[in-house]
Parts: sequence; C-alpha cells; structure tokens
Amino acid sequence: MKRYTLLFCFLIIFSHIVLGADQGDVSIRIAKYKGDKSCAISYTFDDGLAEHYTLLAPYLDKLGFKATFWINGSKINKDGSSIQDTTRMTWGQLKNLSDRGHEISNHGWAHKNHGRHTRAEIIEDINKNDSAIYASTGVMPRTFCYPNNTKTPEGVELASKNRVGTRTEQHSIGSKWTPEDLDKWVNTLLETNYWGVGMTHGITYGYDAFKAPSVLWDHLARVKAMEDSVWVATFHDVAAYVKERDSIKWKFERKGRNQILITPELSLDKDLFSEELTMVIEKKDINKATVEQDGKQLQVNISLNKVFFDFNPHGGIIEVSF
Repeated sequence: MKRYTLLFCFLIIFSHIVLGADQGDVSIRIAKYKGDKSCAISYTFDDGLAEHYTLLAPYLDKLGFKATFWINGSKINKDGSSIQDTTRMTWGQLKNLSDRGHEISNHGWAHKNHGRHTRAEIIEDINKNDSAIYASTGVMPRTFCYPNNTKTPEGVELASKNRVGTRTEQHSIGSKWTPEDLDKWVNTLLETNYWGVGMTHGITYGYDAFKAPSVLWDHLARVKAMEDSVWVATFHDVAAYVKERDSIKWKFERKGRNQILITPELSLDKDLFSEELTMVIEKKDINKATVEQDGKQLQVNISLNKVFFDFNPHGGIIEVSF
C-alpha cells in the first residue's frame, strides 16, 4: 500500500501522462494549435500597399481576423499631407493597423535581395526597417519576410536574430488561384494539421493581384465559417505558439482524488516568447472543472470528454480540479 501511495502521489513525468485507475484514465497534452484547433492559417500581405489599409483591413476586422503586413519602410509615405507614392500606405495608417491588433513587420527597408548584397548592407536594411517600424507603431518587429523570397544561410542567420520566426515558406493566394484551389488548400491543412502561411501582394492592383477581389472575400468568409477548426492569427502569434509548443515540458503530481497540479517549464526567452499555450486534459465523463494559475482562475472549455484552457507557459503551478 505504501508503494502504491508513493507512486500516485509523487510520480513526476514529462510530456504525455496517464493517471491511476482509481481516478480513471486521464491524459494531458499541449494542443497543436490555440484552442485545440485542427490547423492554423496566417494571412500575410507584402509591400505595404495603400489598399491593404483602405480595402482589405476593414474586411479582416469585420471577420475578426488579424493579419501580418510586411512593409518596406523606404516606400511608406510620411503622412497623409505628403504622399510620394499613392500606391503605398502612410506611417500613420500602419500605426492604426497595429493598434487594431494587426502585425506590422519587417520586409527590409529597401527590399534588398539577400543574395545580391553584402552582410553589412543586409544588416543595415534589416535594422533600419526595425527602427522605423518601432518608431511609428511602438511595437518592435519580431518576425521577418525575405525580400524577393531570397533566403541565404547568412541572411537567415541575420534575420532570425531576436525574432520568433521568419517566413521561410508560403502559399501564394493571388491571381493564379481559383476558389476551388483555395478550398483545396484549406482542406489539405485540415487533413494534415498543418500551419498554412498565405502570401499575396495586391488586391486590385500591383503584383499578383486577384482577378476579382471577391475571390479573396469569399475565401475568407468560408474560412470564418470553419473557425471551430481553423485558428487564424498573425504570423508572429502562430510562430511563437509553435516554438513554445515544441519546447515546453511539464511536471505533474496528483493531489487528492480530484485535483492535479501541473508545473510548466519553458526555457525560451519570455520577452520574445509570451504566447499563451492551450493545454488539453482528456478524461471520460467530465462535467465540471476549474483551473487556476498564479492565483487567477482560467477560462475552461469542456467538450467531448476533454477540458482545454489557455495558460502562461512561463507561469507557476496550474491547479486543475474536477
């Protein structure tokens, strides 16, 4: 009996667990994506086109979607009274998008191809754009999009410093794609549980603009109807989530018959990686559960014999009571 008690009171395991039969089978895992959704999509828009602000952003806001806008600072207009390029946004518009929850991030100050410029020129192009975006929005870019999609080992090394991720792969969703193509893309993401990064430039003008804006609007509406299965978030948020998910470990112990204590352990820089993770606890016949971390009660979702909730991976002990 003493051995039995010690086993279940002090057992500490990392990653997947199964508790003793006296409490029933219970397993713990970190959801692949926020909210335990089947796949993730990040919509990214290159080059800071004016219609991203006037045409696209209002539609995204209507759906509750947040997107990533990769910009070249040298092409952005200073303000509305001194428009140098009518096809590009102003810094004030970028600040407004950032305040609304969209990501404004680095596509190089002058869009310099990393395969054709020196190390010093690449560093200057990256740092100057970071500084300009931070000065305008108050948010330091923590992701990067390679100009011309040209990636060299040195360029990737330089662009990845102090970032949660860089755009190393993407799926063009512009002029070449039909509604059927876009549906197939999303269905493939759902089937493979993959993170899709959509890339486009123009909506009605410019490089790779859609044959008709309705192709994009209808696609986004269809994805919105799938929000129980698809997590739509900025490139930053998904990149941070994925790295945290793949890096986190945890310890657990049982306290009494109906309580579990879980201690998360994440070694990543908490100033860079601060995205909440979703934990899933699977147990038959769950009808009620409460979860607390750091003295705060967390919102709990109960569905199909599982409890899931978002938690701070850098926080303290998570107390789960059934």
